[in-house]
Amino acid sequence: MSSPRRVMKRLRPAALILALALGMGATGAWAQVPDGADEPAALRPEYPAQELTGQILYQMMLAEISGARGYGRQATQSYIDLARRTRDPRIARRAAEMAVIGRQAELLTEAAQVWLDLEPTSVQAQQLAAGAVLDDKRARDVQEQLAKALARQGDRIGTALLALNRGLAQISDKAQIRRLVEALTEPYLKLPEAHFARANAAFVAGDQDGALAALEEALKLNPDWEQAVVLKAQMLQPTRPALAQQTLAAYLERHPEARDPRLVLGRLLVADRQFPQARQQFERALSYAPEDREILHAAGLLAMQQGDLKLAEAHLRKLLQLGYADADTVHIYLGQIAEASKRPADALAEYRDVKGGEQFFPAQERIAQLLVNMGRLPEARQHLQALAARGGVEQVRYVLAEASLLRDNQQQAEAVAVLERALADAPESPELLYESALMAEREGRLDVMEGRLRKLIALKPEHAHAYNALGYSLAERGLRLEEAEGLIRQGLELAPKDPFIMDSLGWVQYRRGDLNGALASLQAAYTLRADPEIAAHLGEVLWKLERKDEARQLWQQALKANPGHEVLQDVIRKFKP
Repeated sequence: MSSPRRVMKRLRPAALILALALGMGATGAWAQVPDGADEPAALRPEYPAQELTGQILYQMMLAEISGARGYGRQATQSYIDLARRTRDPRIARRAAEMAVIGRQAELLTEAAQVWLDLEPTSVQAQQLAAGAVLDDKRARDVQEQLAKALARQGDRIGTALLALNRGLAQISDKAQIRRLVEALTEPYLKLPEAHFARANAAFVAGDQDGALAALEEALKLNPDWEQAVVLKAQMLQPTRPALAQQTLAAYLERHPEARDPRLVLGRLLVADRQFPQARQQFERALSYAPEDREILHAAGLLAMQQGDLKLAEAHLRKLLQLGYADADTVHIYLGQIAEASKRPADALAEYRDVKGGEQFFPAQERIAQLLVNMGRLPEARQHLQALAARGGVEQVRYVLAEASLLRDNQQQAEAVAVLERALADAPESPELLYESALMAEREGRLDVMEGRLRKLIALKPEHAHAYNALGYSLAERGLRLEEAEGLIRQGLELAPKDPFIMDSLGWVQYRRGDLNGALASLQAAYTLRADPEIAAHLGEVLWKLERKDEARQLWQQALKANPGHEVLQDVIRKFKP
């Protein structure tokens, strides 16, 4: 921590980068048998025209009643027997569901194998059959079952091969998955899908070179296969981003209207912070698909990032017209554009259109701040008070927001009163204890500050910044420095990579005369975060070590990036560099 106040500063997240950054999906563990709605159409089964006879209905009812009464094993076995007799994969699926609910591993394996036999293209059946693999014998059983299933695919073999890795995803041993995929695809190596399956298995097993080699084999058989080109680029991106981008660019020269490769290229460029080039890709994609909401969203954010507010607003408004699902976030962006364009009334309207979810509180904060900026502080307070009066989990956040507005507008006494009233109603609120302690520290009421921070530590021993705030406040005043360092180190144990706590450690080391230790701590903190207050502290230590030129250069660089920063200006005046 560099100062108690700074810890409470609400930093704006890098929402643009996060919104556009490249992401890759991952298959999570199953808790129940999924419904298969996301399977490719070619893999969806054609169920038999099963007549629901009285006998079948009676056996199903008996199985369900048995399950409800706690006889899960009997219920599962009944469904397995019925599935074998009727040859209906839907009944086999229900048998598998019963086994999952009853945690019957042996019967689950049996039910899954019956289901896989009846519906060999089902990814869910493959997952359940493969998920039970624990030893070589079971691995051989699964391999045999899947090999038979693949052999029956006929013209659908390519699609089935593409689903193979998903079907095996529940096996924890990724090397075992790769061995299974290698064996199962051996008869089909004239098909590009077989090499694609091998590439996926190799990549999951951690062999990127093997994965890329398999993709090259797939692309030899089908040079214009979009899915393989995209996967190759995604695999290359972490280690060879330029080659990943070249791979997609070369494909797009041959297929300029290809949507997914252009979107992936745009995201790779964003990840590489090549924003103008990324924007060109999204705008090009938009020329082929002007109502594609995903492309509009990306193009709008990139236009915003580059300061083309008029075009950004046009894209985002069209996105709303097309019924974009996350309308609240779009209203936040439009509010930011209106603020940047000096249209506060329009910004207020946009923020008021945010109806709920995670964007609701930030929107209300911006409404209050805009009202303050327009000279309407009482109205801003009424707005936040009305929201706090609703109660609920957000109540304290609105109280803190009101106190922050008052403090920033030199109404310290009223800010304290707001916090004290709230604390009287919620004396064990960690947030109120922390903020009111910092407010007391600013007023010089150190006994109140210390009492509340120690109460907070007792309530939440894992609260790293409570230790840090108390330790830093003592160190700043030269009080009980050994104890102060101990408190800061406790905070650092809880949050070892927090640059502000590392900064606090450097500052208390400096106060105790350990200049070399202070230098190491502050340099580590500044490497993690080039914060102006950390720069002020680091420069002071450099100055004391007679490295004055370095101190001057650091301070000037930090001041250039943060003009008018009070702490920086104070330290520069103090040493008159």
